[in-house]
Amino acid sequence: MIQKREEKEILNYFPPALKALFLKLPEPFFRELTEIRFRVSQPVIVLTGREEYFLSEQGDLVKNQKKSKIFTQKEGEILFRNFANFSVYALEEELKNGFITLPGGHRVGLSGKAVMRQGELIRLTDISGFNIRISREVKGAADRLLEGVLDKDGSIYNTLIVSPPRLGKTTILRDLIRQLSNGDEKRGRRGYKVGLIDERSEIACMEKGIPQLDVGIRTDVLDGSPKAEGILLFLRTMSPEIIAMDELGKKEDIMAVEDSINCGVKIIATIHAKGWEDLQQRLALKMLLQKKMFQRLIILGNSKGIGTVEKIMTLT
Repeated sequence: MIQKREEKEILNYFPPALKALFLKLPEPFFRELTEIRFRVSQPVIVLTGREEYFLSEQGDLVKNQKKSKIFTQKEGEILFRNFANFSVYALEEELKNGFITLPGGHRVGLSGKAVMRQGELIRLTDISGFNIRISREVKGAADRLLEGVLDKDGSIYNTLIVSPPRLGKTTILRDLIRQLSNGDEKRGRRGYKVGLIDERSEIACMEKGIPQLDVGIRTDVLDGSPKAEGILLFLRTMSPEIIAMDELGKKEDIMAVEDSINCGVKIIATIHAKGWEDLQQRLALKMLLQKKMFQRLIILGNSKGIGTVEKIMTLT
């Protein structure tokens, strides 16, 4: 069962005094909130789609750093303990990855002292920085992308969605998966079997194996799996028509994408980049583009607000 989420649920993890300050903020602010940044001994910073603010000691949003509330070490200890107690996965593994995923799909990036073993990061200790990225479900967010993904005959283009950070690409990908999975009877569009690889637990926001956000009725979710391994598993076991994933980038992921496309399974993926020129600088991905594995490139920006479809490119 998909649960309805509250805009302020993230505040339940905060120390009481800090939570009280945030509760003084106006309701519309929470609908636009994208990130909260806590750094020990530094001002509390909050970000919306277009603006950065400091949180004051009075619970106001201010632009003057001198009026900002300073995040304390004690608050950091309480915050980390609260996050750790409610972590969806084993804390040790999450600390190795540098982030904690919370119920509802909110992701908390962490910084502190890196503990290394044979050149590999095994955990973080002395946590002093928190980057809280707010997960938000927006149905209809992908409406403008459908024309770029669907051909006139209803077939799917292999599609790469390109976006700089903090422009809503994960929210848009989630809704695109939902719409392709459900289909649209009124428009005579059938639904597709989708295999979703949710490596960072941000898209479907699984809890006890059940998606907490709507990713469609024909979607199978592989939660917490690396993308390359997830692609191979879906190809062997779930007969997907589409495999979808967020933040493509590693060489092994790109090689697995090529295998999937060669098997006739369509790929819809996102990637962090500023645009076409930026993509050309990445050798492994450049080779995939030169082979014309992706047929459509959708560039997101914010010229008309977060998630604006700036350009749809056909790669032939």
